[in-house]
Amino acid sequence: MRKETVLNAFVLFVLLAVPLWALQADEPFIITLATKAVIFAIAGVGLNFALGLGGLVSLGHAAFFGIGGYTMGILASHAQSYSAVIEWPIVIEGTSSMPIIWLTAVLFSGVFALIIGALSLRTSGVYFIMITLAFGQMLFFFMISWPTYGGEDGLVIYVRNGFPGLNTLDPIQFFGICFALLCLVLLVVSRIAKSSFGLALGGARQNEERMQAIGMVPYRLYLIAFTISGAITGLAGALFADLNRFVSPTMFSWQTSGEIMVFIILGGMGRLFGPVVGAALFILLEHLLGGLSEFWHIYLGAILLGVVLFARGGLIQLIVGREISHD
Repeated sequence: MRKETVLNAFVLFVLLAVPLWALQADEPFIITLATKAVIFAIAGVGLNFALGLGGLVSLGHAAFFGIGGYTMGILASHAQSYSAVIEWPIVIEGTSSMPIIWLTAVLFSGVFALIIGALSLRTSGVYFIMITLAFGQMLFFFMISWPTYGGEDGLVIYVRNGFPGLNTLDPIQFFGICFALLCLVLLVVSRIAKSSFGLALGGARQNEERMQAIGMVPYRLYLIAFTISGAITGLAGALFADLNRFVSPTMFSWQTSGEIMVFIILGGMGRLFGPVVGAALFILLEHLLGGLSEFWHIYLGAILLGVVLFARGGLIQLIVGREISHD
């Protein structure tokens, strides 16, 4: 068995074991931290699909994270006020059903990713980075100026949305939902990476001219990858909003995009579990170092600098070597 496969299994085991221990120790805050790490891991897996497989360096993925969050917020707020989201030409009611909210968040985030990707992918390199950042900031300032849903103050959801047969207000049950979705996302991304599409996408990342020579169109491959990536990140945004029962324009900020990219760099770009390891480490450092100083990002920066200089493949490569696996 490959070392990376063993490490991946161990990471999942630890992610599951920590909140179960916290449940026995009556430490609900630790369960919430683990849930936050799992949700951030989903967002990281989404970006890593575009960045690791397709080589698309996006600084605007917070746009999809925010769209997912506001999709949840808008639907849930209308459900709690018993009002329709849209009344004409068709009536669309609010809902507090998690599965419906997830599906809607994935759909809206995917559509926005398709539109943004269709325009952004006409550029490349630093221009692509800047145009994705520009789209994210456009949405950020749009949400600040949209008073209907709280504007700069954000939107509060008083009751967590529901899932059939579960009490989602129970921290361990909500963690279980998020953990199951992370496993599902990892499975789907792993299968896509091993499919003919995933191989073609990897080939386009390495040499576009060769892919064009055999009849492939790199633009289409990148666009599909960017759309899937945005949809996954939107799912994470909806979960994050449900965790906090609050959404605000900061979900669209470039700092959020940067944090998601940090998860990937810490864990290992192109590694299936790289964002999972990076997100867990980020939350751990935030919890431990945040208690020491409000400027804990200085320490994070030093760690990130060390990873970039001495472990460019991330912590996973540092542990298992250079083998690449999408198991």
